[in-house]
Amino acid sequence: MKYLFNFFFLLFSVANVIAQKETFNLTTYTVPKAWKKEKIENAIQFSKEDAATGAYCLIMLYKAVPGKANPKENFDLAWEALVKVSAAPEMQPPVTENGWEMQSGHSTFEADGNKGVVLLVTASAGEKMVNLMILTNTDVYEKEMTAFIESISLKKVSGNTALLQPSESDTKTETTHQQSSSAIVDGYAFNITNFDDGWNAVVKEDWVEVTKGDIKVLLHYPKEGTIFPADPEPLTNAAWNILVAPRYSNLNEYRTTYISSYNRPYLGFGSATNNEDGKGVFIVLFRQGESGWIEFICPNKNAFIQNFEFDPYTIKWDSETDLMNPLSAMKFRNKFAIATADFNGKWTSDFTGVQQLYQVYTGNYAGMNIHQSNQMFQFGAGNTYKWKLMVVSGMVGNTKYQQV
Repeated sequence: MKYLFNFFFLLFSVANVIAQKETFNLTTYTVPKAWKKEKIENAIQFSKEDAATGAYCLIMLYKAVPGKANPKENFDLAWEALVKVSAAPEMQPPVTENGWEMQSGHSTFEADGNKGVVLLVTASAGEKMVNLMILTNTDVYEKEMTAFIESISLKKVSGNTALLQPSESDTKTETTHQQSSSAIVDGYAFNITNFDDGWNAVVKEDWVEVTKGDIKVLLHYPKEGTIFPADPEPLTNAAWNILVAPRYSNLNEYRTTYISSYNRPYLGFGSATNNEDGKGVFIVLFRQGESGWIEFICPNKNAFIQNFEFDPYTIKWDSETDLMNPLSAMKFRNKFAIATADFNGKWTSDFTGVQQLYQVYTGNYAGMNIHQSNQMFQFGAGNTYKWKLMVVSGMVGNTKYQQV
């Protein structure tokens, strides 16, 4: 294991052209033979394991994402987001190749009695970063891993402010990244989603920002003061003042309304000037049930009506067809891919159901039937996991407990 880290100094150099070359985003590499390959939206993963001995090696190569100008800051952000081990990394001296500066570090880890090494290399240029992470508990695959690392090369850039041109296969994705402002590093591998219908979602500090053409939709995270005031109008006004108003000026034709129906929708809307660019916009703030507050930002009222088939000034509510659905459905844009590393840790799911029982003829209370369950997954290194299900069910006073 002690030799593994030495090979990282060869990483991202100009590689010789040999057979089975592939390009992923800004990175070109040679495919390792007989390794399992899995390509997901923002990363490509290679893995190999020996079921008999428990030996494994996992390689994750990530697409370029927005970063900071300081390469060490990029490494620290990536280490926190991707690696997530308690021990601090042992750093190696930085290396510069083709305009990229590589910051690299490694650490040992132990999970469920399994010991291993995690290695991370972060290449930075032009305020973007590319990350490579390796998890392994053996040196059995050292030659294959080394061959893969030596084969890697990154597109050459000139200067730290160069615009990185994406490969042809990634043009659509990278263009989307450039059109939207930078996503935050929030501890997960993926924070950008490009939906098939043209909408693009990006994780931001205060909301998920969803865009399509000149339409922008903000899925606001919950904030104090926007959740449970008593009356509908104060509720909408409070949410508007906290979530919307600070970013606009010259508000006119502002109105609030709600629909008296099951799972009632709340609406606040009006025209204003965007403080960021001085342009006039039409804004609708919406909430229905568990959707949270959703802010629609359009160039004008007609653009909003055309895109979402709803005129807030002349509301016609049909409880059967639920005309608010085009608005409420935007909550499902808060959806992002999950990488293998994101699973590490403890995941739980709990359920409780209660039945109150009464005599058919007398109406007298006859007791309560209860069902409670708790499910737990504990994910560890090398695609290992533990699973537990606990169930309590039966009549209160005579319940049964089961576990598997």
